[in-house]
Amino acid sequence: MSETSTKPYLLRAIYEWCTDNGYTPYLAARVDAHTRVPMQFVKNGEIVLNISFEATSGLKMDNEFVNFSARFGGVSRDISVPVDNVIAIYARENGQGMAFEPTVAADSDISDAASEQELSSEPPASVTPILTSVPSPGSDTKQNSPGTDPEKDPEPPKKGGRPTLTRIK
Repeated sequence: MSETSTKPYLLRAIYEWCTDNGYTPYLAARVDAHTRVPMQFVKNGEIVLNISFEATSGLKMDNEFVNFSARFGGVSRDISVPVDNVIAIYARENGQGMAFEPTVAADSDISDAASEQELSSEPPASVTPILTSVPSPGSDTKQNSPGTDPEKDPEPPKKGGRPTLTRIK
């Protein structure tokens, strides 16, 4: 019997951490033929989804899929993202979370996703997650962030902008 991937467990843990701390959890995913999302919001083969309690209905994060309903342009849509396609889960407010190595499937591309929109029963490929730090309460996130040196970085970070997710390989 093959070992279960740690990825779905880590997704649920980061989601819970976000909600416990009052953050808005966002899920970044690669879109392929096995992903059901509104295609007009897909950019460069990826989509970022707000998976907070307020934005979703019936959120279910199991070992193979992340399923929920959400409104896009006022229209309720059923969303289904294979766990293998999840690239990252993070808090919108501070960008803290976890990024994962994307898995590459030979038969998946955006044109198939637009035409098929069906789910697959293929077993998930093994994924090795990349861990990033989540700051403890009261810690200064700037000091813990790699590559942040106040002497070398003369411009202060912009306030009120959208946080960005940095992939670390």
